[in-house]
Amino acid sequence: MDGREDVFEIIEEEGAGEGSLIGILQKMQERYGYLPKPELEKVSKRLNTPLSEIMTTATFYAQFRLTPIGKYVIKVCSGTACHIAGAPTITDVLKEELEVDEDETSPDGLFTIERVACLGCCSLAPVIMIGDQAYGSLTPDKIVKILNDYRKRES
Repeated sequence: MDGREDVFEIIEEEGAGEGSLIGILQKMQERYGYLPKPELEKVSKRLNTPLSEIMTTATFYAQFRLTPIGKYVIKVCSGTACHIAGAPTITDVLKEELEVDEDETSPDGLFTIERVACLGCCSLAPVIMIGDQAYGSLTPDKIVKILNDYRKRES
């Protein structure tokens, strides 16, 4: 099934009426992992809605991504306990090691760094989460080891 059929299938499931756009965008993101612009253009034509209006909706809500994410999304806690315990340093090490900024994907396509308000693991501060695995009491050396362990899984 090509992308065109996928998008039309999603629109058929969600409907093309008033108020269906967010549901369509959510299903597209589930399917693709992000909102590819060519697919958004197809939605625009099918719904007879200006692409600018669709982009306004897609960029307004934090849940939507316009770029692909890595295989592993690294959620960095920026809550008070983590901030005090060194989360900014942990974030800096991640950015340096992966050669990306927050909300960007590493050149190898493996990692995306995402800042979150709180992971609810305050006793482990500073903490990151990759998938459903939490890593706490982090230091720069531990971050490098964690990243290397994930890289080894891929080789």
